[in-house]
Amino acid sequence: MDPKNGSSLTGFILLGFSDRPQLERVLFVVLLILYLLTLLGNTTIIALSHLDPHLHTPMYFFLSHLSFLDLCYTTSTVPQLLVHLRGADKSISFAVCVAQLFVYLGLGGTECILLGVMAFDHYAAICMPLHYTVIMHPRLCALLASASWFIGFVHSSLQMVLPFLVPLCGRNKIEHFFCEVTPLLKLACVDTTVNESELFSVSVIIVLIPMALITFSYGQIVRAMLRIKLVLGQRKAFGTCGSHFTVVSLFYGTGIYIYLQPSNNYSQDQGKFISLFYTIVTPKINPFIYTLRNKDVTGAMRKVLCRGYDSR
Repeated sequence: MDPKNGSSLTGFILLGFSDRPQLERVLFVVLLILYLLTLLGNTTIIALSHLDPHLHTPMYFFLSHLSFLDLCYTTSTVPQLLVHLRGADKSISFAVCVAQLFVYLGLGGTECILLGVMAFDHYAAICMPLHYTVIMHPRLCALLASASWFIGFVHSSLQMVLPFLVPLCGRNKIEHFFCEVTPLLKLACVDTTVNESELFSVSVIIVLIPMALITFSYGQIVRAMLRIKLVLGQRKAFGTCGSHFTVVSLFYGTGIYIYLQPSNNYSQDQGKFISLFYTIVTPKINPFIYTLRNKDVTGAMRKVLCRGYDSR
């Protein structure tokens, strides 16, 4: 291997928030609590979606996939961050860094696609209620979910190689709390304009195509709302549109800031805090956004709890 190539490094140092030791102590407590709540909230949605027959619908099928994705998403970065916040050793091996980058980018790409699929599901439920069960057949739902995961990780494979194609000249201190593409490219000792352009192009594709589907779906939903009186099934679907749109806004808003802005405008400090938001805060609040005003989920939770109490 070329000794100047990043592949010759045995590992990296994740600087994270090491320049703010007081903040590290506070972050450890806050992130630990948020991480445990994330595990609890998303695991609850997955369990309820499987245990309650009333939730065996396309919407909750995709929501359980989103919850599982969020569990993996936050687990790919937060446990390691918690260890680094409590100890002096901030190192990460080269192999673990590559694996983390691959998983993190794959999950991010999958969520982009999955949110678009969920928007289409809302569109079908509200705009084509008579044909909804035919359109959103279980086999199609399984195919759409599988395609989301497949495309997400193909996208990851394209993106993750970019920072490892440039010479790092022995630089191994990453200005971030996990292995992320942009901070890794900052380590390069050569011009990375071409790599950054390729990163931007791939990011645009994975972001804008689902966004176009989401925009189309909600445009059609608004038009339908202005024309028709809602029946029960349509009201239920429309009731979750606000929740879905909130999740879309949070996820895409932070993602666009990180990946679709010019590199010369990228602030490493802002990048770290925004990454904190979408790696831990967004996965934590997703279950609460979807369940806070959702009578189906709260009803299923009461039934499961009552069933468990009665069995004692």
